[in-house]
Amino acid sequence: MKPVFESILPLPASSLKAFFQEKDEFDAPWHFHPQFELTYILQSSGLRYVGNSMEHFEDDDLILLGPNLPHCWKNMEQNIHKAQAIVIQWDLDLLGKNWLDQPEFRGIKNMLALSEKGIQFSKTVAREIKDHIIAMPETAPFEKLMCFLNVLKTLSEKDSFQMLCEHNFAIKPESLQSDRINSVYQYVKQHYGEKIKLKDISSSLHMSEENFSRFFSKVMKKNFFTFLNEFRLNIACKLLIETDMQVKQISYSCGYETLPFFYRQFKRFKQVSPLQFRLTYHKMGNPELN
Repeated sequence: MKPVFESILPLPASSLKAFFQEKDEFDAPWHFHPQFELTYILQSSGLRYVGNSMEHFEDDDLILLGPNLPHCWKNMEQNIHKAQAIVIQWDLDLLGKNWLDQPEFRGIKNMLALSEKGIQFSKTVAREIKDHIIAMPETAPFEKLMCFLNVLKTLSEKDSFQMLCEHNFAIKPESLQSDRINSVYQYVKQHYGEKIKLKDISSSLHMSEENFSRFFSKVMKKNFFTFLNEFRLNIACKLLIETDMQVKQISYSCGYETLPFFYRQFKRFKQVSPLQFRLTYHKMGNPELN
């Protein structure tokens, strides 16, 4: 499956696009576009896909994406509240050709170069600029641009961030084939709690096992079962945080056949045991436990 190309039209009288998004759930497919994008999740949770990265997201998720880097946010279940986000998109020549070569923008230029792999900023950084981000969609064009440049400057001075992709994952528009990757996401979302065989997923896409394996590894830079394991572990993290289910029950509900294997995979993925992971989050939410 290949990401869907999205054509973004600039708003009249403005050199960048900033808009508030509110939906029952985030429903955009895995897609890409030639613009940079800064997305702030105000309210929602689920799984975030950027290139070949797949991680749990929640409120105050702040992500900077480079051009043609495929991405989407997906809710795993129906949320009580609306899914809300602020999205800002802009072209490389925002202020004209070579504007980033000016010395005043050196820090911003370096940050945007890193964004080809996707950047996640810490919640502390996100909350520092939150009010400015929220105000931007309703701000007049000139003030919006000034606010945006100040946001970029602030972010470029922070060192509390992480890269999301191991590789440069930008997609060339001419390389588009189909929506197979989105089909893989949907299949795994529906069947992750079951035993999934390579022949099951490949036949659902009308491909041979060999062709599917080659295709998936080429597009995602990882094999399918690594992707499936990461998906299941992200679901397990969500259940550990949001429910009181026993670890054994979570393990089986996520498709793991034995508890010891789940423990080994979880510790390799998170560097802590499932119980330690749950306790850490409970302490974060209840200072009296610290």
